[in-house]
Amino acid sequence: MYISSWFKKSMNYAKTLGPDEIFILSAKYGLLELEQEIEPYNKTLRSMNSLERKTWASKVLNELSKVVNLKRDEIIFLAGKYYRQYLIPYITHYKIPLEKLGIGKQLKYLKEKNG
Repeated sequence: MYISSWFKKSMNYAKTLGPDEIFILSAKYGLLELEQEIEPYNKTLRSMNSLERKTWASKVLNELSKVVNLKRDEIIFLAGKYYRQYLIPYITHYKIPLEKLGIGKQLKYLKEKNG
């Protein structure tokens, strides 16, 4: 379903980090496992208001807390700020390698990291 150049490069980079798990943050479906199949949709958190994003984040935190320890595990976010904004306050250990990089610089960084 996710086919953009940015997504493919991000996924390749995520795999090089050797994580225990990789999840996808979906504006419509919340937390997705890699093999989970979904129906196409056209929705982003950017188009949601703050209350809608907080509601979405609450759902994701509930789902995430079932598969990781939010206080002990390290979570690496490759998602944009709207996707992590209301999650980060509840996660003790996290990294945001693409933070403060525009899309062009993100693609360059990902290309360099993927070799």
